[in-house]
Amino acid sequence: MSVRAVQLEESWLEVLAEEFDRDYMRQLRGYLRERKAQGAQIFPPGPQWFAALNSTPFKRVKIVVLGQDPYHGPGQAHGLCFSVLPGVAVPPSLQNIYKELHADVGMTIPGHGYLQAWAEQGVLLLNNVLTVEQGQAGAHQGRGWEQFTDAAVAALNSQREGLVFLLWGSHAQKKGAVIDASRHLVLKAPHPSPLSAYRGFFGCGHFSAANRYLESRGESAIDWQLPLEA
Repeated sequence: MSVRAVQLEESWLEVLAEEFDRDYMRQLRGYLRERKAQGAQIFPPGPQWFAALNSTPFKRVKIVVLGQDPYHGPGQAHGLCFSVLPGVAVPPSLQNIYKELHADVGMTIPGHGYLQAWAEQGVLLLNNVLTVEQGQAGAHQGRGWEQFTDAAVAALNSQREGLVFLLWGSHAQKKGAVIDASRHLVLKAPHPSPLSAYRGFFGCGHFSAANRYLESRGESAIDWQLPLEA
């Protein structure tokens, strides 16, 4: 996983190239190779590890959603937080995101969980950790991905202005603690998981609030309505 081997969108590569030469990244690369050699099933597939960054170029980011780990079931994760590929059942947290979208902006709930259309409009769907192992939630926490995604968030904070950060749950809020709220809009709510959504995610109004902020700055709003079929 040298910078030469990574297929990373050009504007992100300009920002993050030095990260690939740091000790933590070399250690992470070695760990992933070792786990693969031991037969571990790593999700998502290697070409999709950086899908969030590749789908939403640095200079086009408008909204940042911070997730935790990729889904750890076969065929689910494809590199965008909360999103699953067409044909995969919509996970519970995403079902709750859809419910809030319906209540907040009137979105018709689609029959899939594929969020690529948001990413292409400028919604960065970035997990804290970019890989996981089958059936083992959090298997790659503490191995270095957090430093890499911290660098991405720090770059957005310092080099961009007028972004919206949607921080759902304590993990996202901790990671987003560096965000300068005088330069960006920071919206916080409980995680949309069924265990916590009722504590304030439902009714948070983040999707309409994000669009109002973008429009107030002369930016185009996000069309949250996904295609009904992927």
